[in-house]
Amino acid sequence: MAYYQDFTKKKMTRKDHLRQDSTWEEEGTRYKRAHKQDNDKKDDRFSAPHGKGPKPFDKKNDTPRKPSRPAPEKVQRPAPARPSRPAPEFVDEAFLPPENLLSGRNPIREAIKNNRDIEKLMVAKGDLSATAREIIAMARDKHIPIQTVDRSRLDEITKNHQGMLAFASAYRYYDVEDMLAEAEEKGEAPFLVILDGVTDPQNLGAIIRTAACVGAHGVIVPERRAVGLTPSAVKASAGAIETVKVARVTNLTRTLEMLKKQGVWLYAADMVGEDYRSVNFEGACAIIIGAEGEGVSRLVLETCDHKVSLPMKGGVGSLNASVAAGVLLYAAFASR
Repeated sequence: MAYYQDFTKKKMTRKDHLRQDSTWEEEGTRYKRAHKQDNDKKDDRFSAPHGKGPKPFDKKNDTPRKPSRPAPEKVQRPAPARPSRPAPEFVDEAFLPPENLLSGRNPIREAIKNNRDIEKLMVAKGDLSATAREIIAMARDKHIPIQTVDRSRLDEITKNHQGMLAFASAYRYYDVEDMLAEAEEKGEAPFLVILDGVTDPQNLGAIIRTAACVGAHGVIVPERRAVGLTPSAVKASAGAIETVKVARVTNLTRTLEMLKKQGVWLYAADMVGEDYRSVNFEGACAIIIGAEGEGVSRLVLETCDHKVSLPMKGGVGSLNASVAAGVLLYAAFASR
């Protein structure tokens, strides 16, 4: 039973849906016919149970899709190896410019003018400019060793050299008078170490360290044909350079003569000499150590008061310079 609006009479009328009149039958037939056509176009998959019945069609080609295959099992593949970082390039410290290197004319001239300690000055061969000649003259007045080398040798050290390089000392030098004054202030007899031709910075550093251990008042080295206070020597001293004075002299023989006038006895280490175990090092003394192989030079030996030797057995003919210095310094230390 349903109610319909009767617009002509403006009142509600009731019609029975079960009555098979012509009007209602025509409307129902027309409605059923339209929906039947739509249902015929639909796919029967919607009425089939889930997972059964025909497969969906492809929208593009209206062809049935292939049944889906089971997903393959995931295989754990190893992660691709990442490219390893390149190893840091090894740089040999021997090819690095030293920290005490002065390159260029202006830095070298200012260093010499301000009395900075210079180990040596390297000058390239060839014609020199007026500025270069002026710097060389200043270096000679300050008794700085000058070495003439090929320009390629300077290029191996650094490219920006302007034909001239200088190596500054890693630590300051003292005068021999400062060492004697220190001994006088402490009320002790002077106790010095003199090196003749020692060129290895490791030996110099080790001797400075031993000198500090025995209470020596200073170490004396010559300007030429000997190592100075390079960074390697200062490092090898293991901090002893802070407590021991180091002096650099122009003429070693003349310095020895001056020390003898001050009452200092000179003891040179030599293969042909008195056994050090029978020598009395009491009083003001200076122990002289020569270069390995060559030993103490002839002029220095002639100036010394005593020659002492270290007895040896076996096939080795000599000791390391720093080892020989350590033995003699502790022998003198025991006598003081």
